Amino acid sequence: MKVPCELIIWDILPAIRREFARILVKDFNLTQRETAKKLGVTESAVSQYMKFKRGNAVKFDKKMVKEIGKAMKDVSESEKDSLLIEKTCSICALIRSYGILCKIHRADNAKLEDCDVCLPDMSKTGCL
Repeated sequence: MKVPCELIIWDILPAIRREFARILVKDFNLTQRETAKKLGVTESAVSQYMKFKRGNAVKFDKKMVKEIGKAMKDVSESEKDSLLIEKTCSICALIRSYGILCKIHRADNAKLEDCDVCLPDMSKTGCL
């Protein structure tokens, strides 16, 4: 049985990066090279994100993509390296608060129907 943090590392974070890359290239007209530099990944990784060969385990709804787009607008306009970390943590916290992580976790384990571990008390997290 995977714990929620494993799902974040293996499924959620790559999906967030996929959306980051897609938005920076398509919406903000950054090259794959510029996008790779902004995200701290290789150009090959960006190419794989763009082709949905990486980070495709999770699909976000329009509401989540809109939030990711807002975050990437700030990142695309900023020279502050730590802003990407801040925005990644904020998006991850939103995913948890919207119950997306719980839905994925429960889909992997039918025995967890009464579990609420994935839904944090957001007042205790440092992410938002």
